[in-house]
Amino acid sequence: MRTQESGEDYLETILTLQKRQGYVRSIDIANELEYTKPSISRAMKILRENDLIAMDENKMITLTELGKQKANEIYERHKTIARFLSDVLGVSEETAENDACRIEHVISEETMDKMSTLLDEHTQQMKK
Repeated sequence: MRTQESGEDYLETILTLQKRQGYVRSIDIANELEYTKPSISRAMKILRENDLIAMDENKMITLTELGKQKANEIYERHKTIARFLSDVLGVSEETAENDACRIEHVISEETMDKMSTLLDEHTQQMKK
């Protein structure tokens, strides 16, 4: 993995696939991200070396506790940003999803906190 961003994308994809289908293999990640199998293989090696994933004898991939923590943080950032863009700003869901994928890697904690607060306020106003 060349950057932290790609590692975060892999972790988020593993989490999403686990939720969707209950198991994850390298080929599932390759298909989901439309990457080559050799690219996935290299990335999985690095994630294993960093204790973010484990792979069993059947080549099934699971997130370690550290991997789960990081993947959940990334996933929650993504969901919050996408909801903010679509619900508060009125951006189409497709654009919100695409933009959230890019923004989630570079947004500061301060901006994320403010965005979450505004989203919560917006949600409360919509319920009234």
